[in-house]
Amino acid sequence: MIIDCCTKEEPAVDSKCEADAVNQVVPERCRACGEQGAPVSRKTVLLMLKPELLEQAMTATYSFCSARDCPVVYFDEQGSHRFTTNDLRVTVGVKASQDPIPLCYCFGFDESHIRDEISKTGKTTIPARISNLIREGLCACDSRNPSGMCCLGEVNKAAKKFLEEAVEVKS
Repeated sequence: MIIDCCTKEEPAVDSKCEADAVNQVVPERCRACGEQGAPVSRKTVLLMLKPELLEQAMTATYSFCSARDCPVVYFDEQGSHRFTTNDLRVTVGVKASQDPIPLCYCFGFDESHIRDEISKTGKTTIPARISNLIREGLCACDSRNPSGMCCLGEVNKAAKKFLEEAVEVKS
């Protein structure tokens, strides 16, 4: 079962996360690749950076670059600061190409967990399990995910991709 975290059928899971996203400024484009950035809080940036880089990130407003082939993860509006995958303490799943590729930073799921479950059972329960944990108020995406956003979109995208691949293999 694929879960969509953006549907309005259920009440908002984390109003604090939503309020933070609404209060952000319209993002700029990454100067390295031209991709439209997504607003990310300075708190998230500081939590992800290696300790020696913290002072450099104390005052700017940042955006997250999700382009897979771009090494830039965070950039500021003025273009004076940018931080790459090498500057972070964690692997950025949307930019990673080698296992383990993180999907859910709160509960530790990566692509291999979904692939393995599908290969064993023909389905995956991981998106539903994560959704249940989110409903319980147990996620910390704004602090643990480098994008500062809910991981469920990336989890669902990976689940769909691996389910489609499994069907193709059987055909």
